Amino acid sequence: MIYLKNFKLLSEIDEHNIEDPRRIFNNYYPLNIFWRKGLQKLEFSKITIICGSNGSGKSTLLNIIAEKIGAIRKSKIDKGSYFSLYANSCKFEMSFEMPTEIKVLTSDDIFDYLLNIRSINSGVNNRKEYLTNEWLNLKYNKENNSIKNYEEIKRVSDAKNKTMSKFIRQHLGNNNIIEQSNGESSLLFFENEIKENAIYILDEPENSLSAENQLKLKKFIEDSARFYNCQFIISTHSPFLLSLNDALIYDLDSDPVNVKKWTEINSVKTYYDFFQSKKDEFENQLETK
Repeated sequence: MIYLKNFKLLSEIDEHNIEDPRRIFNNYYPLNIFWRKGLQKLEFSKITIICGSNGSGKSTLLNIIAEKIGAIRKSKIDKGSYFSLYANSCKFEMSFEMPTEIKVLTSDDIFDYLLNIRSINSGVNNRKEYLTNEWLNLKYNKENNSIKNYEEIKRVSDAKNKTMSKFIRQHLGNNNIIEQSNGESSLLFFENEIKENAIYILDEPENSLSAENQLKLKKFIEDSARFYNCQFIISTHSPFLLSLNDALIYDLDSDPVNVKKWTEINSVKTYYDFFQSKKDEFENQLETK
């Protein structure tokens, strides 16, 4: 489903009109970026990708779109003096059907999620160590016959009649240790955050993902767009995500900015040339198996 149909950025004249000569700013971000690249209007598909080298304006463009269309976000950004003025002056067109939510998901959000998991795991591990010591004390401490509190007597009996692992699992309750790798946890983050009938703006979602997990994320995005009526606007360096089926790709490194096939993107061609140069090594390895 295509909810956001197009988005119009500011021309050089438009930018001049929002500048206030009575105020002096040290930071004119995001002025003088996109009109210089010849980019004034974006048309959107179910999956639209913004690619380009670092500093090309990928994240800036996503943040402007997100600000204007009212996307919710977890991580705050440093907008600067002109950011809101710029975003508010942009125009966009939506389809007749509205999304259930519009959300921005960034690599910082994933990082925070992974830190939270580590914090949970640390707490669970500390609790596990405490229960191990408690089981040993309750099971083998001969002074337990002096205990008068019923709950304590029950806990002693519990320890004596259960193995250590069973005692610990029971008293940990639902605080199970999360054993996924960072990559698996990152995939779980997207699965938890992405719902049906919505717009998702993803800023470099491949961060912390291995090549194998990037391919899994690719399939998840494709399935979400095809079967669950989601629309995606993505900034990425990943050749795996650049190859998303039916994606519309804007190359911010080209001058003027234009739409390209994923095989025409310079970074992808660099990967291709590298592996082509190592082709004999791959083929020799296959022959020896």
